[in-house]
Amino acid sequence: MLRLITDFDGPIMDVSERYYRVYQLCLEKTRYPGQTITELSKAEFWQLKRSHTPELQIALKSGLDAQQGQKFTQIRKQTVHTLPYFQYDSLIPTALAALNKVQAAGIDLAVMTMRRVRELDYAFSQHNLGDFFPENRRYCLSNDYVKTRDVEDKPLLMARALAELPPAADTWMVGDTEADIAAAKKHDIKIIAVESGIRDRTQLASYQPALIMPDLKTAVNFILNQ
Repeated sequence: MLRLITDFDGPIMDVSERYYRVYQLCLEKTRYPGQTITELSKAEFWQLKRSHTPELQIALKSGLDAQQGQKFTQIRKQTVHTLPYFQYDSLIPTALAALNKVQAAGIDLAVMTMRRVRELDYAFSQHNLGDFFPENRRYCLSNDYVKTRDVEDKPLLMARALAELPPAADTWMVGDTEADIAAAKKHDIKIIAVESGIRDRTQLASYQPALIMPDLKTAVNFILNQ
């Protein structure tokens, strides 16, 4: 049996609008009355995120001072993963075609994400994705899970999945961050990093995945041709 484990945000969901809206909110909440700030365009902002620029640096680039920058970072952390903002996520244009192809080919498909149960359920109902991932193929964080760092939490999630899922002759992982690469490498799984998410090619390459491809659809085509 061939198995594909895919991350959710990045390969399937485009989170750039959510992150940008939260950025705008943080600027609004931290600026002084009458202060002139430089709001980055969405493209500029997303480029900084993809090159792994620290939040504080993004705040300073936008014209905030160091004290405001701390507050900006704090508000962002409290807000970016809250339900009112998940409505701004959208499907990566080629993702549905890729998922349909995986299903048609009879590949065992699982999702592995740092979202919490309620956040994943929300996206599944919004975008009709439940049929691709039965309950026993959804690996995410419980609603009360205390996060540490994604690069530490994701390998733990992978360990759980590998213990629970039936054995597969061949397993591939597709993800868009260093956490996905770390999780796959720790458990000797072949990892394809995709450029459709929150890290650019330079960042992804520094973590040495097996392959780097534009998106999930390209990755699926590659796996099917093996």
